[in-house]
Amino acid sequence: MASEELARKLQWRLQREEAEEGRPEPALLAVPAPAPAPAPAPAPAPTPAPAPEPEPPARAPTASADAELSAQLSRRLDINEGAARPRRCKVFNPYTEFPEFSRRLIKDLESMFKLYDAGRDGFIDLMELKLMMEKLGAPQTHLGLKSMIKEVDEDFDGKLSFREFLLIFHKAAAGELQEESGLMALAKLSEIDVALEGVKGAKDFFEAKVQALSAASKFEAELKAEQEERKREEEKRRLRQAAFRELKATFST
Repeated sequence: MASEELARKLQWRLQREEAEEGRPEPALLAVPAPAPAPAPAPAPAPTPAPAPEPEPPARAPTASADAELSAQLSRRLDINEGAARPRRCKVFNPYTEFPEFSRRLIKDLESMFKLYDAGRDGFIDLMELKLMMEKLGAPQTHLGLKSMIKEVDEDFDGKLSFREFLLIFHKAAAGELQEESGLMALAKLSEIDVALEGVKGAKDFFEAKVQALSAASKFEAELKAEQEERKREEEKRRLRQAAFRELKATFST
């Protein structure tokens, strides 16, 4: 009995082992390897700060700029104190700014101004003024010429404009010039037809003109006289042309 029981157990064990050997072994699940951690992104390189632009070197004030600024400040102070006339506009009308002068006188002074304006630039500089005073028989030193210009030089350019030239005669008529000054000599010795006015001396001449032109009708009369004179000149020219054509026709026949 014992041997039979032992034989059954052995047979059962063999059958189980055979059954286990014929059964496929369960496949091992492949465990994926953990993915490597992503490498940290490189930090952006710091943007270099732009280099500051070099500042332009400061310009050193020139001596001429300092002198010009000083002259302008001095003139402004004189104007505020009533010691100088304010500057006028660049374009001026001599007939309205100097109403005491007749139209004919202004034209005569303009002709004189242009006569000594050798550079034809609308100004009389120091050398041209020197020549003028020599021609008038009253030569001046270099310092004397500079002093003459300075007395009426409103824009500090060192030369005389036509307005400043007229200002000389305005001051002479108003008695604002010293009797021995170069400007008074210029006013007295200028080639002015005083015989036409019946007075002598530049100062008396201008005083007579102030009285003669006090009425506006005088100005209108002078303007009308100029227009009549131009008409007569035009008529003479027309007659000369007609005579020339007649003479030419005579020789042509």
